[in-house]
Formats: sequence, structure tokens, C-alpha cells
Amino acid sequence: MIRGIRGAITVPEDNESVVVSATERLVREMISKNKIEPEQVASVFISVTKDITSVFPARALRSIEGWKYVPVMCMTEIPVPSSLPLCIRVMMHVNTTAKQNEVQHVYLEGAVVLRPDLKS
Repeated sequence: MIRGIRGAITVPEDNESVVVSATERLVREMISKNKIEPEQVASVFISVTKDITSVFPARALRSIEGWKYVPVMCMTEIPVPSSLPLCIRVMMHVNTTAKQNEVQHVYLEGAVVLRPDLKS
């Protein structure tokens, strides 16, 4: 079964190295907590708030061993008034036998406010 695994992180500024580093940190944590192998991943969607324009965060996945061929797409979040700024969100579509309540979603830094019920 394909399950969606969510993650989000905020960055202190829109800077290429900061965005790539934060994205890599988030994705590595998602991989670790859910024991994900690249061959299990159907695709990864990464969205950013409109204040992040310095780099495609998908670049971070290319530095992770074995993730070269995983399809990744970046997009912009809907600019809802008073939404969390400088936020990177990830939706990973993973083939897994884990039950929905066994999936470990990861929210880091300021993004913990998005899902306080799922604290990492």
C-alpha cells in the first residue's frame, strides 16, 4: 500500500545553503523514523511558502545516497494570510506495510505548530 508521509520545517532565512540543509535534515529524519529505502518511494512533493525563492529544495534529496532516481517535484504553498512563514513541507509517497497510525510524520523547528498532535 502507498502511504503519505508528511514532514515540515521552518528556516530562519531564504538562503540557498540554509534551505538545502534544512530540507536534507527533514528528509533524513523522515527516512530514519520510517525506515524508508529509496526503492519504496513512488514520489516526493516539496512545497515552500512564497517567501522561499533562493533554490529548489529538491536539490537536497540528490545528496542522499540512493535517491538519485526518486521523482521529486517542488511547488509553492497557497499564500493563506497569517500562514507560517519560511516553511518547507514534504509529502513522501511510500510503499509500506505500516498502518496509517504507525507512520511517523516529522515536524521540526517552527513547523511543530502545524500539527501539535504529532510532535516528533
